[in-house]
Amino acid sequence: MSVRHDRSRPADRRVHVQGQPVNSYPALPPEAERGSMRRITVVGEEVLSRACRAVTEFGTPELSALIDDMFLTMYVADGAGLAANQVGVDLRLFVYDCPDDYGVRHVGHVINPVLELPDPGSRRLVDEFEGCLSVPGAAMAVPRTDRAVVRGFDKDGNPLVIEGRGYFARCLQHETDHLFGHTYLDRLSKRDRKDALRQMSDRRDDVFAQRAIKAARLGR
Repeated sequence: MSVRHDRSRPADRRVHVQGQPVNSYPALPPEAERGSMRRITVVGEEVLSRACRAVTEFGTPELSALIDDMFLTMYVADGAGLAANQVGVDLRLFVYDCPDDYGVRHVGHVINPVLELPDPGSRRLVDEFEGCLSVPGAAMAVPRTDRAVVRGFDKDGNPLVIEGRGYFARCLQHETDHLFGHTYLDRLSKRDRKDALRQMSDRRDDVFAQRAIKAARLGR
């Protein structure tokens, strides 16, 4: 998921890591410091249009390395969330570094997530512009609920419950969609989808250039 907030935010603002509040947290998560850049897949590639496989092995060096790489890749692309199939890996996993609408930054990863939304009678849909790192340069209004809960596991197999409101709830829904083979384009009308693809065609080269500049600054 692409983002429209300031990544240079102070490290001491309110932060929840893996769903738990912490006193402070660095602007660049430790995972990103350890990670290596990976190529971000683009809409139209087959890996983005099929449901991902559940993770069955936890606590492995390979899983930790994948999470580290995804954090760095997300950071370089100025993203708020990134799913594993967006780096070409067919596993049910996403990472996030995303604010909510209440000044709280949320950082973490979720494996094998199950999304829970409010009951239809109590849910509130909000239309806001949404982008995607796999649809570079495009943004369209997408209706999402303003609250969401994701249940899953961390990389060591410990259970997680992540609650989101506002923009962070949108992020949780967006990333879980990816793991079932959907992008936000699938939630648009045919006309709006064509508009988003036109935006991508016009702007993607500029987006790729900006990512390359940021990666070069980091020596990646």
